[in-house]
Amino acid sequence: MAIAGKDTPRERYRAQLRAEIKQHAWEQIAAAGAPGLSLNAIAKQMGMSGPALYRYFAGRDELITELIRDAYRSLADTIRATADSGADLAGLGHALRAWALDDPQRYFLIYGTPVPGYHAPDDITTIASEIMGALLDAAQLGDTLADTPDDSRLEAHLAEHREWAAGHPAPPSAVRRALLFWTRLHGVLSLELAGQFTGMGLDPAELYFSELRHLTR
Repeated sequence: MAIAGKDTPRERYRAQLRAEIKQHAWEQIAAAGAPGLSLNAIAKQMGMSGPALYRYFAGRDELITELIRDAYRSLADTIRATADSGADLAGLGHALRAWALDDPQRYFLIYGTPVPGYHAPDDITTIASEIMGALLDAAQLGDTLADTPDDSRLEAHLAEHREWAAGHPAPPSAVRRALLFWTRLHGVLSLELAGQFTGMGLDPAELYFSELRHLTR
């Protein structure tokens, strides 16, 4: 009988195999994108049969869910740790970019083109809400958006469509600020990581930080 709180050798072996499978999955995604993920190809790389691998992941969607959950959890922990250190909204913007550049494929798995036929479970949305919650907290503490006129129409719209804020009590101005922060910075990041600035003769970092300065004081 296993001691409470202690993994058995079998459980440790299973965890190791699952981690190795996920590593091979990330390598496949880097080479061919998430739609090209193949459990049978991973099994072949690991010297296993397809049915043997399916004892660790029931199918492609379960494996993708694990990868997405890991990615969101990593970003949520990064944003929360940055916020807990006393960083303001600008500091969270720097943390977001550093996290994205550290592993572009991880970024694209959660913020890139959706995987055809895949639907994430509800707990993924809960983790994503943690990230937005930290941004909404920070957005309440800053001044109004720099160089951005008030937009009462958008604020009125957001007052009635804020399910994505998961019940956060931030006022409309902070909700607008957090949303613009999120969408504008992700726009620059997505273009940069996709190589869209290649050949333009500019430094994407300067563009990103300019956006960040306009969004914060």
